[in-house]
Amino acid sequence: MHLRFNQKTLKLTEGDITALATDAIVNAANSALILGAGVAGAIRERGGPEIQAECNDIGYCPVGEAVITTAGNLPARHVIHAVGPQMGEGNEDQKLRNATLNSLKCAESNGLQSIAFPAISSGIFGFPIERCAETMLGATNEYLRGETGINKVVFCLFGDTALKAFQAVLSKMKNAAGR
Repeated sequence: MHLRFNQKTLKLTEGDITALATDAIVNAANSALILGAGVAGAIRERGGPEIQAECNDIGYCPVGEAVITTAGNLPARHVIHAVGPQMGEGNEDQKLRNATLNSLKCAESNGLQSIAFPAISSGIFGFPIERCAETMLGATNEYLRGETGINKVVFCLFGDTALKAFQAVLSKMKNAAGR
C-alpha cells in the first residue's frame, strides 16, 4: 500500500528493515545508543561492529532526536538512530513525532533521498501501535508535503498487526486527500 503525491512516495511493507537498500534505515534507538534487541539487534548483527563503534563515539542522543552513522554491511548507506519515548514518561506523542521529524531532517541534511522507518517505540518501549501509526504517518505526510529532497519513505513493519494498523491510518489519509 502506498500514497503518492508531488513525485514523492510513502509506502508500507511488512518485513526485515535491514534488507532494504534505501539511502538510510532508521533504528528504534535508546538514548545510550546501545544496539540491543529488536530492530537495533538486527542492525548490529547484520551491519557489523562498526555501527556500534560509531554509536559509542557519539555517546548519547536525547529522546525525540536522531543521529546518523554509516550502515556497515547493510544494503542501506546509513543508519539513522531515532530515540522514541517509553510509555509513561510523559508527552509521548510529541516525542515520537519529534523522533520521526528529526529522522527526516537528518536524512535531508545529509543529502539522502530515501528512508525506511520501523514502528518506533512500539516494541519494548510499549507505545500502542495504532497511536504510533497515526503519529509517525501524520508527521511524515506533513513533512513530505513541504519543501524536501526526500522522495521515498518506507515504513517497514514487523508482523501483520503492525502492518494492519499502519494500513488503516494510511487508508484514512488517502480518503482525506481524495485519492
